[in-house]
Amino acid sequence: MDATYIQGSIEQLKTNIFMHVRHRTLLQYTGAPVINENQLFYLLLPFLNGEEWNEHIDKSAITVGIVHASLYEHDKINETNATSKEQQLTVLSGDYYSGRYYEILAHLGNITLIRELSEGIVNRCEHQIKVYESNQNSLEQWFNTISVIQTELIRRFYLVFNFEQYSSLMHTGLLLLQLKKEVRNLQNGHNSSIMKKMIESVSNEEKTLEQLLVEKIDMLQDLLHEYLHSSTLNDELKRYIRHQVECS
Repeated sequence: MDATYIQGSIEQLKTNIFMHVRHRTLLQYTGAPVINENQLFYLLLPFLNGEEWNEHIDKSAITVGIVHASLYEHDKINETNATSKEQQLTVLSGDYYSGRYYEILAHLGNITLIRELSEGIVNRCEHQIKVYESNQNSLEQWFNTISVIQTELIRRFYLVFNFEQYSSLMHTGLLLLQLKKEVRNLQNGHNSSIMKKMIESVSNEEKTLEQLLVEKIDMLQDLLHEYLHSSTLNDELKRYIRHQVECS
């Protein structure tokens, strides 16, 4: 196995997700579903590391990918122009994807997976809602919110299929990658809703939000290297993860 095989596996999972949610009209007006390849990589990490993997687990991974796509569609809604045709179709695309993953889950008949994903969606949405609340959270609380949004559904997937040994690495890796993306956006003046709330949270700090984010990123990079050093991942996966962080 090499980086080409890893990337090919991610692309295949992405293709399988697209196949299950493809709709001509939605594709025309809202574009292809938003798929986070970093999340797909961590969904596949147990498989890539040689864990037992069958068609049922593969379908379940596709389902998690569709859930992510559905939630990302709803995140794209523009409150100031929610009545436009494109915005209405964006809402419908999220609902359509939701219907598709429930259909797959029903066919799988895995009640434990249905329960865990349902609870995971609720937890993720509760954290997403924090962005619209008036109360001010600490920086660490916002880091936790970002982590939940990025990792909660994969954590539930790991739990159902006994892949929990990968959870710490997955949480650290995905939070690190997302914070690096947020720093780039911050530097370019494109602040996400969460970043705007985080700026409010550090308004009385001596350091800027960017400085505090860089400190957190450095800490997470050190932690990730520790996990990689002590993990049972094969060497190619370790190289891929290091390259993933360096190039993000």
